[in-house]
Amino acid sequence: MEPGTEVSQDSVQPRRIVAGLFASLDCVVDAPEKWGFPYMSKAMSERIAAGIAKADAVMLGPRTYALFTQLWRHQGDEVPMAKFLNNSAKYVFSHALQSLEWLPATLMGGELATNIRQLKAMPGKDIQVPGSPKLVRSLLRDGLLDELNLMICPVVVGSGMRLFDELSAPITLTLVDLMRFDNGVIAVSYRPQSKNVHSAVQPQHFPEAASRG
Repeated sequence: MEPGTEVSQDSVQPRRIVAGLFASLDCVVDAPEKWGFPYMSKAMSERIAAGIAKADAVMLGPRTYALFTQLWRHQGDEVPMAKFLNNSAKYVFSHALQSLEWLPATLMGGELATNIRQLKAMPGKDIQVPGSPKLVRSLLRDGLLDELNLMICPVVVGSGMRLFDELSAPITLTLVDLMRFDNGVIAVSYRPQSKNVHSAVQPQHFPEAASRG
């Protein structure tokens, strides 16, 4: 684009809220460093790097913020994820925390949807939500998440926090991308549909649905 070219408001793409988590086959997302990180490969790292290249900020829950502070804060820029996290704006959603040590960071209180609207109205790139399963669950429940990326590992963990625990209503997702890695991990990207999409689908009992198959 030539210097001085006026950019219309309609051509500016709104920021997206994009979540990324490791998940087991039984949908456990808790403590992936114990069962998911051993599957990390060069190809998986490249896919993750491609995602963070589209972002310039992160949203975190208090537990993930504390964990990431220990894990990434003191690592250097030679580690791509550390460089991204250490230098990106961090929006921490918590009613309990009083201060934040790992900067740049902003403590977000108040109503979730209002905060999300304000963040998306700010100029910038995508906002990543790495980990933070409780926050991701709330975003999904309230229709505030634009994309859900899962690295599904070929392991059954058996116990731990599951991503979709405590959701009381169906959420319809559209598959937008899928990649299979040599180690058996499957990367999937979903786009949540609007809340009224699922309600428009007529429920069917199993025998009736099967007869139409």
